[in-house]
Amino acid sequence: MSKTICLLPGDGIGTEIVAQGRKALEAAAKRSGKELVFTEALIGGAAYDATGNPLPAQTVAACRAADAVFLGAVGGPKWDSLPPEKRPEKGILGIRKELGLFANLRPALLLPELAGACLLKPETAQKGLDLIVVRELTGDIYFGQPRGIEERNGVRTGYNTMLYSEEEIRRIARVGFETAMKRKKCVCSIDKSNVLETSRLWREIVSDVAKSYPEVELSHMYVDNAAMQLVRDPSQFDVLLTGNLFGDILSDEAAAITGSLGMLPSASMGSTAPALFEPIHGSAPDIAGQDKANPLATILSAAMLLRLGLDMPEEAACIEQAVSRALKDYRTADIMEEGKTLVGCERMGDIVAGYILG
Repeated sequence: MSKTICLLPGDGIGTEIVAQGRKALEAAAKRSGKELVFTEALIGGAAYDATGNPLPAQTVAACRAADAVFLGAVGGPKWDSLPPEKRPEKGILGIRKELGLFANLRPALLLPELAGACLLKPETAQKGLDLIVVRELTGDIYFGQPRGIEERNGVRTGYNTMLYSEEEIRRIARVGFETAMKRKKCVCSIDKSNVLETSRLWREIVSDVAKSYPEVELSHMYVDNAAMQLVRDPSQFDVLLTGNLFGDILSDEAAAITGSLGMLPSASMGSTAPALFEPIHGSAPDIAGQDKANPLATILSAAMLLRLGLDMPEEAACIEQAVSRALKDYRTADIMEEGKTLVGCERMGDIVAGYILG
């Protein structure tokens, strides 16, 4: 039985990197004799240009009809002057809401082939870096109401509301603990409970959920300390469980210390399919259309899609192994090292696909 993947290339380098991710998916399916069907829809700035809406109804329908969604990137200076409700980023926030994607999983793994690109001190990097940030995705200050900009006492004032319900915390906590059960069985919950009431509830509910996972070791850490510990000794972490705002910041920090945002994938998941898979980097409009983008984060997102979205772990592993093989000899500009061969986006995609097929 075939599986359907809805492609959302988006803006900037999105079209280039999604094309390479598709190559990897098709190669993995061909190798194993599985059938994948691809559809494509508009999102972000490209959708606004075509329809006046960064998330058209047709895109939502196409995503809901698919077994998994594969996204490139959205945004760019071209659309910076648009009103907030029309900006490309509203397409991303909107599709997360429409599909109920409340859990974002962002692994940060330092591949042996890229040890030289790590931004940490060598003695710190030698301890290893293999963690995953489990970030709540549809609540917190990004979605809380009321919000706005208004005049107060003659002064323009902006305000947002940090808001979490017990059930929102409980469901993301369960994802965190379930993820830990498949790894090293350690969860570090990140909050700011010494200051924020929202975080006090967060800590209380996470501690309660932990009772159902006696095999998992739970610790708590304030977000400012967590930011410091990530660069001081990331090897101490397995699963970082946190809310939307803190997770947004910490996951980018965890990604950056590995050496390149162009290498790291992510998954956004809900209670039911489809889930959405995308690289964590942006649309990089400065290099769009120049065949300079690194497609490996997108290709690794394709592996996550197969493993978590379509229950095809063997095919996922095949893609991951092909990426490791490619990195032994080939690099894109953002991860270039002496002694390696510099290739462009399309060539890197071809190399990985070739290794997948054997």
